[in-house]
Amino acid sequence: MKKYLMLLAMVMLVGVMLTGCGDPGYISADEVEATAAKLTGEREAKLKEQQAAEEAEREAQAQAAEAQKAATKDELGITGDVYADIIIKDYGTITVKLDFDAAPMTVANFMKLAESGFYDGLTFHRIMKGFMMQGGDPLGNGGGSDENVIGEFSANGYDNPISHVRGVISMARATDYNSGSSQFFIVHEDSTFLDGNYAGFGMVTEGMDVVDAVCEAAQPIDDNGTILAEEQPVIEKIVIRK
Repeated sequence: MKKYLMLLAMVMLVGVMLTGCGDPGYISADEVEATAAKLTGEREAKLKEQQAAEEAEREAQAQAAEAQKAATKDELGITGDVYADIIIKDYGTITVKLDFDAAPMTVANFMKLAESGFYDGLTFHRIMKGFMMQGGDPLGNGGGSDENVIGEFSANGYDNPISHVRGVISMARATDYNSGSSQFFIVHEDSTFLDGNYAGFGMVTEGMDVVDAVCEAAQPIDDNGTILAEEQPVIEKIVIRK
């Protein structure tokens, strides 16, 4: 209504100016109203056209994402549920059900690394009882693999419904949203403050007793959960089951 009144006022002002300049024509109230209505209609039409174009673009992007997801599933040979058995020396096995639909790029990255043997012999270098256990650092210096993965979480523009409750596996990262690589962490106790800023990609289905044992035995040397190299639990292997 406010925009309509502004348009009406502008049209009336033009009429007054024309009259003041000696123009013999006369603009009636009906003509003013008709002109304002025309201008309003044109603006609304353009707005609807813009909205339709934006909706079409969103739909196209969604279809492309679904097509890419399907192609990645085929590439990885995923036809049903996917599990990862994380075998930790002297502790046992943690079985995780991976959630491809929630974080397809993250799951694909994790599967490829595991199946290539990347994680064999690496460790959990950062452990904080009541929070999480973090591993997958190949050099022990905060690094990762040769490739980064896009952060699939809401702060980075991706819809990921996984909440960081006890047993969730999630991708670790640096400050950059897209700096995740090979490091991951398993949540020991509910840490939902991480939601929206980290890409959860699965849930422990068996072996939470192993997670408890690792976290309770940990003796970090600082407030960041750093574990001495000789005391870091060793990942013997991560086996992917499809």
